[in-house]
Amino acid sequence: MDATHLRLLRELGDRGSVAAVAAALHISASAVSQQLAHLQARVPVALTVRRGRVLTLTAAGEALAAAGTRVDEALTAAREAVGAFLDSDDRPVRVSAFHSAGLALFGALLRELDGIPPLHLSDADVAHSDFPGLTADHDLVIAHRLSHDAPWPADRVVSTPLLTEPLDIALPAAHTLAARDRITARDLADERWVSVHPGFPLAGVLDHLAAHLGRPLDIAHRINEFSVTAEVVRAGAAIAVLPRTTGLPPAVDGLVLRPLADVALVRHVDALARPDALAYASVRSVLRALRTVAGRATEAAG
Repeated sequence: MDATHLRLLRELGDRGSVAAVAAALHISASAVSQQLAHLQARVPVALTVRRGRVLTLTAAGEALAAAGTRVDEALTAAREAVGAFLDSDDRPVRVSAFHSAGLALFGALLRELDGIPPLHLSDADVAHSDFPGLTADHDLVIAHRLSHDAPWPADRVVSTPLLTEPLDIALPAAHTLAARDRITARDLADERWVSVHPGFPLAGVLDHLAAHLGRPLDIAHRINEFSVTAEVVRAGAAIAVLPRTTGLPPAVDGLVLRPLADVALVRHVDALARPDALAYASVRSVLRALRTVAGRATEAAG
């Protein structure tokens, strides 16, 4: 039985006529009659009887209307229970981030929230196309993409921008280009490079540079972890592209970061979530905190 139909039956008992029910609920009398007819078709005894021009409830109708009141009470209690659950700040929130974003944001996020709501954090650096799938196991997924990458699938996830960060060229401090004020893509054409593994977002940066130069780059190493990449660069074995905000500090021993003057290199860092996850107040609270700490990280990076 439909709870709406039961409610109409109770309204008929209380208000005394189809016309009065229709007026109270702001629907047509024919709609009331049609829905009562649907209810009657599912019950083997008569629920209403016509007395002159007025439709009234039979004894069975009155009993069913009374039962409908208890159904309404149970549904109201259920809605309140769900609402309280959705509005609770005590529900743990599961957050995943790719490695460098976790390094830049997780500590600040924990301090910002101070335990409310509790967090379950994990790191997951995957290919660009696989980030949306992580929302099956996490309430919020911190993902990254390049400007020319396909947008996140709007039919599956809600995307919230956290930051847009420049990508710089990481050079050994002793490199001849490290002392220059201006570096162009052409200056880097003959260098050996550290890249990430194919399919990961930053691999597309070197593809973009190669297309700009009209020749392939010499990819000597494939390393996803930026701290390891930095060690290779410090050793003078290659150069690399590193993010300015969520990567390494701009000045560390043996390594310098320099922007390209003629090619704009940026990546977008977004928080992905399923729409139903954002129904929870605790998830929305963590998302707001993420935006706050990401803003601070952007300001600190200059």
